[in-house]
Amino acid sequence: MDGFQSYLCLTDLLDQDLSAYEYFQTLSPEMQTKLRREDGCIGTLDELQARAGHLRASGIMG
Repeated sequence: MDGFQSYLCLTDLLDQDLSAYEYFQTLSPEMQTKLRREDGCIGTLDELQARAGHLRASGIMG
């Protein structure tokens, strides 16, 4: 993780990392809901962006 803070869950990440919060707010409400259901799996902005990209690429979310 070389210098990047990792948080316990998405909720913690969004509360503590302004960049992650701002990115999350650009996502559709449906994508936000899906990601919140996976709360414990996302602890960094990179993980958040990767998971959102995966959902888009797999056609689960647009």
